[in-house]
Amino acid sequence: MALANIFLVSLMVALIATPVAVAQLGGLLNGLLGSIRIDGVLFCSLNGIINGTTTPVFPNASVQLRCGAGNVVSSTTTNGSGVFSLVLDPLQNILSSILSNCSLVVATPLSTCNASLPSIGLLQSPLQLVGKTLVGLLSVVNLGATGFQLLPNLI
Repeated sequence: MALANIFLVSLMVALIATPVAVAQLGGLLNGLLGSIRIDGVLFCSLNGIINGTTTPVFPNASVQLRCGAGNVVSSTTTNGSGVFSLVLDPLQNILSSILSNCSLVVATPLSTCNASLPSIGLLQSPLQLVGKTLVGLLSVVNLGATGFQLLPNLI
């Protein structure tokens, strides 16, 4: 009887401790993997430069991370300075796959920013590794656009 009670108490302790161990493991993996951040500035032009000078920024534009056959993985909107930022969970997004299979796409037509620019087509940019940043114990992988170009046949 005493052996059965010891077994029952041990089983209950194991069941209580299991969620704590899983939570700690998830926190450890996030600490080891960090996060993936994609930052940039979107300009109001076909490629960010006209006659060697930087063009005005593109505020309030929808920027999407699209992977594979155009699946939207994440999205954001540029602020008043044309700055955008996306943060991805490395447990759901593999860095090598993002770099090889994903691109940034501006879903807002360029003509919204400047009426003389095309209203049909999308700005698109491949991604590149910019570096890593340590935030406390967390390592953040930084990605950026290689340069937005107009793809005139896409809507």
